[in-house]
Amino acid sequence: MTINESVEDYLEAILMLKEQKGMVRSIDVVRHLNYSKPSISRAMSRLRENGYITMDKEGWLELTDAGRTIAEQIYERHRLLTEWLTALGVTPEVARTDACRMEHDVSPETFACIRAHIERSGGTGVGRP
Repeated sequence: MTINESVEDYLEAILMLKEQKGMVRSIDVVRHLNYSKPSISRAMSRLRENGYITMDKEGWLELTDAGRTIAEQIYERHRLLTEWLTALGVTPEVARTDACRMEHDVSPETFACIRAHIERSGGTGVGRP
């Protein structure tokens, strides 16, 4: 399975929901991402088949180590980019939307440099490089 934007979104959603609710089912992912039940059902099957999630007999989802690694990486990008854009003056709603787009496309090198810049400038990234 190719790790594309939708796979990253599903895994990130499961991680976020797990942090918020403690337990996650497919219907929670449907509501969170505002996708159709059949789309999420197909995606969850593919994620299980490829070893990114497990689902118990009651339908509770768990990230595997491989799934968690991807989800945490994307979620870190999302949080940091959202905070950075907000610190730059972007409204929170636009910052979240833009961060969601950026988190999938920014290279590991560029993200590492953005993170380092933010850390050097006291967490906002709006100081001097």
